[in-house]
Amino acid sequence: MPEVSRFYGIVIRMYHDDHHPPHFHAIYGKYEALVAIEDAWIIGGNLPTRALNLVREWASLHRRELLDLWEKARQLRPLGKIAPLD
Repeated sequence: MPEVSRFYGIVIRMYHDDHHPPHFHAIYGKYEALVAIEDAWIIGGNLPTRALNLVREWASLHRRELLDLWEKARQLRPLGKIAPLD
């Protein structure tokens, strides 16, 4: 699964040809959550509150880029990187 970003110990990944709704995987230590791109709500799994807040902030800054990567992933095209949260 391609890594699209990494910040504060959080790894953001996307699967190629993944199921709907558009989402990404956020991994933080032993935790993993599927996060909807549209509203940054968890649709599966869980994250500690602090990590989730960072993921939501990052996702809100990069929503358009995430949707573009989602389309590339659905088409089995190579994914690029998205800037980390500073």
